[in-house]
Amino acid sequence: MGCISSSQARNEGGVKRTKIRKPKPWAHTEPITRAQLMNMREEFWDTSPHYGGQREIWEALRAAAEAELKLAQTIIDSAGVIVQNRDLTLCWDERGARYELPRYVLSEPTNLIREQGQ
Repeated sequence: MGCISSSQARNEGGVKRTKIRKPKPWAHTEPITRAQLMNMREEFWDTSPHYGGQREIWEALRAAAEAELKLAQTIIDSAGVIVQNRDLTLCWDERGARYELPRYVLSEPTNLIREQGQ
């Protein structure tokens, strides 16, 4: 069985790259507000370099997580990030360091409490 398009493409250097996508819908264990979500994200990004890996890759992953999909793809490709899961929940750098991103830094939960004025 063949496929018309592939999730992998080649960049200018001829190296395979994985086309990223938005994460699938998910729900937090309990409904949370946008402020709580933002606090969780800040806490993760503030502590992420302590999980190992290179600071530059963590910064690229944060920029990609906060960007639109097309720009995120460019950031990931430029930083040399090896994407294992297309939704960016699991990535590697060229030295073999592992980078795991929780879903809450990549998208909003389906049970986000919408506050007045949003």
